[in-house]
Amino acid sequence: MIRHEVTMPTPISETVAPAGSSTGKIAIAIMIASAIGAFVYFDLGRFLSLDALKENRDHLLAFTEAHYASAVGIFILTYIVVTGLSLPGATILTLAGGFLFGSVFGMLFVNLGATTGATLAFLAARYLLRDWVEQKFGKWLGPLQDGFARNAFSYLMTLRLIPLFPFFVVNLVSGLTRMNIGSYVSATALGIIPGSFVYAYAGRQLGTINSLKEIASPNVIGAFVLLGLLALVPTVYKKFGGAR
Repeated sequence: MIRHEVTMPTPISETVAPAGSSTGKIAIAIMIASAIGAFVYFDLGRFLSLDALKENRDHLLAFTEAHYASAVGIFILTYIVVTGLSLPGATILTLAGGFLFGSVFGMLFVNLGATTGATLAFLAARYLLRDWVEQKFGKWLGPLQDGFARNAFSYLMTLRLIPLFPFFVVNLVSGLTRMNIGSYVSATALGIIPGSFVYAYAGRQLGTINSLKEIASPNVIGAFVLLGLLALVPTVYKKFGGAR
């Protein structure tokens, strides 16, 4: 009787829990694939272009003025979806945020949407898409693991500040590292502030922008690189200063 009491619950917990977990993962994966498929099939990316934004700016501005709270909610939700699914168009959305809500509030709304979406992508890569991310972006994993091992917060801040690193790749590959969720969220939220403000501010002059290259000038990129290097100072000090 003692043997039955000890051994019987074990196979039940080992078989039932993984089954439910696997079903949930499959359902979420299907939802993600369906959303991305719909985006491609209906060519929704055409709405996330500079030309489309400029063509519809009067309608968007009128809607925002008449339904401000709804416009804010729709904007943040759209940003979360685009970032969480690693879809193109985040830069255009940031310009739109600055145009519709102003530089400061646009930056804040962008930060909320981008940080939330990036966190969802991080969690999806860690718990759902690990094998796919490792197969697709495995070449990035080694260098990132080394950087995160030294000082995860400063290293991620640098990756966020320097726009030469693809935002969506950092989101996904970071999920395969040992970085904790709290450090990831805080470093992401702080690291994207400069870039978000620059593009949100540029959105206020939407009518004069003909290309995104006009915003990402060498001087602006150089400033981001400098900020990124400054974020690495704690790591460098820990490695060389602490060794004395």
